[in-house]
Amino acid sequence: MAEGLKKPAKKEKEKRQTPEERLAAMRYNHMMYGPTEGELKLAPKKVNYGASYLKHPKFQSLMTAFRNGNDFKFEILTDGRLVPIATDGSHITFDGKSLFYSRALNKHEDNLFLERASAVQFQANDAAVHLVFAVLKSLAELGEPELVYQHHKFSYGTDILEFGSTDQAANLLLGTINTRKVAEKVKKT
Repeated sequence: MAEGLKKPAKKEKEKRQTPEERLAAMRYNHMMYGPTEGELKLAPKKVNYGASYLKHPKFQSLMTAFRNGNDFKFEILTDGRLVPIATDGSHITFDGKSLFYSRALNKHEDNLFLERASAVQFQANDAAVHLVFAVLKSLAELGEPELVYQHHKFSYGTDILEFGSTDQAANLLLGTINTRKVAEKVKKT
């Protein structure tokens, strides 16, 4: 009677691929044989440009110095070499070349410009691209930036920033920013 009450043996489950194993197998198949007919391409991963800088204390100090008209400099490691990022209060430079500069509009506001030639020169450098978008995102009064980065090129609205175009010789006016330069100088005297 005790023999009749035993539970039946469990069925062996078929081992299924884990999602990681499936992705590894797909990568191998794509590398060896290419995509199959009708197979959907993987969606490109969306990159949050500027996120690596925004919360960093050195970048925040750079933006504070830029708004106040002070000097600040720090270095980052990119492509195996140290690259300086600095401000003198009116320019933000990357590797010694000016990316942004401001010009006085009135007592409390400045116009912010993007140097077109430098932006085009550094558009293949990830650190510079992230810096450009971090500056734009940290200046909330500019609103949503019209500057876009796709296919390793900057574009502003519908125009792609390029070298050698005569109609694109001028730098880009990005908008007005509030500054504390006058307020700080008045307090000192």
